[in-house]
Amino acid sequence: MVNYILLRLLRMIPQMLIISVLAFVIIQLPPGDFLTERINRLKATGLTVDNAEVERLTKMYGLDQPMAAQYIKWITNIITKGDFGYSWTFARDVNEIIGSRMGMTFFISFLAFVVCWSFAIPVGILVAVKQYSVIDYFFTFLGFIGLATPGFLLALVLMYVSFEYFGLKVGGLFSQEMILAPWSWAKFVDFLKHIWLPVIILAIGGTANLIRTLRATMLDELRKQYVTVARAKGLSEFKVLMLYPVRIAINPIVSTFGWLLVWFFSGGTVVEIVLNLDTAGPMLWRALMTQDMYTAGAYIVIVGFLTAIGSLISDLLLAAIDPRVRFGGLEA
Repeated sequence: MVNYILLRLLRMIPQMLIISVLAFVIIQLPPGDFLTERINRLKATGLTVDNAEVERLTKMYGLDQPMAAQYIKWITNIITKGDFGYSWTFARDVNEIIGSRMGMTFFISFLAFVVCWSFAIPVGILVAVKQYSVIDYFFTFLGFIGLATPGFLLALVLMYVSFEYFGLKVGGLFSQEMILAPWSWAKFVDFLKHIWLPVIILAIGGTANLIRTLRATMLDELRKQYVTVARAKGLSEFKVLMLYPVRIAINPIVSTFGWLLVWFFSGGTVVEIVLNLDTAGPMLWRALMTQDMYTAGAYIVIVGFLTAIGSLISDLLLAAIDPRVRFGGLEA
């Protein structure tokens, strides 16, 4: 097991390098750069731009160097110093921005992940056991709605319902008077009043997908001979379900750990913009709009790292619950 984990961690090194190269290249594919974008905005407002100052800034930020040289400098600083560079959009170090926004983004994503699994697993088992019942049709109908409804539309609807019928302004993570206030019990309560909306919106799509996946795999396992044998031995229906079909049917759900957590982390960008959340999604959007390559590149690299870690955790969880994976995969 230890050797397997070490091997996977070693494999992550070239994976992360490839991700960083692709991120840096893709971000710089559009014509121009941050400095050009900023100069164009200044000229649009009628201000004059000194060419000497433009040349000085170009050399300062290394924008006159080839893309390969810029990448090597950037990735070297990340590896040796943990420095992701300077954000021109936010006029701060990228590390500082990541520290202030990524933590809240991860917290929201983690809560959405917990809500998703806590609801999807028992409901998926229930609808499989109650196939073609009113419960099955009801949750299947809700699942189709959850999969078909865009997150940003659901956010707008829930914001309207919350304000119109409950008098709650749920945009943002805090009320206006609490944004700059130090942390206290009152600020924490205000935070809880706002955090539920993005958590629910992010969890709905993933929950609907997991319910359908678990229902399909459970139905397949319930029809197999070993379930009939277990019932014939006199085991209770609950033990039959938990000891046999659930343990096997849960495998596809566990394998989604890697992409589901990352999807919560990065897939809710539009929702975060609609809800005006001070998280990483709006930060990425502003960085891309202004061609802030260091900020956007750092975000993509972190998401890639989370994907690799999530995949490793998925494999370890599968090995823990399924001996076939443990003896056939990890020990090999």
